Amino acid sequence: METKKITLNVIGNIKTPWHTLQHMPIQPIGAKGIKGVVEVYPEFADGLKEIEGFSHIILIYQLHLVTKPQLEVIPFMDTKSKGVFATRSPKRPNKIGISTVEIEKVEGNKIYILDVDMITNSPLLDIKPFFEDFDNRFNTKKGWLSSKKNIDKFNFKSDDRFI
Repeated sequence: METKKITLNVIGNIKTPWHTLQHMPIQPIGAKGIKGVVEVYPEFADGLKEIEGFSHIILIYQLHLVTKPQLEVIPFMDTKSKGVFATRSPKRPNKIGISTVEIEKVEGNKIYILDVDMITNSPLLDIKPFFEDFDNRFNTKKGWLSSKKNIDKFNFKSDDRFI
């Protein structure tokens, strides 16, 4: 099978208190109130016009510390192997992460954000506004996660399985 390549532009980076994967929140819901800064490179700063009118944004970034993808992983909330595409494991073939974060304020080319669950210096690939009316889905199937009813998702932290 021939692998096709694409090129993406890094438009900035994300600064957070997380320097390693160890004990980092695994999703924004587990990082409630944790502050970070999105710094968009000056040549892309005009793209931030009117972003301060949104309460939340979706960040798309590179999982830059991933060294080798795995097609099967044992995810954080389970003990059995799953296909990587049935998880949110960082060990993905394309090393792309997404997080929905809250905007605290915007100053020039910087967006001060809350609920950060990504490693500091993550290369920023894109920003999209979060639209509550379009981005929320209800009555969805939850796959293998449907049996995880008593997990404390607010305090679940990463361990060394994806380092």
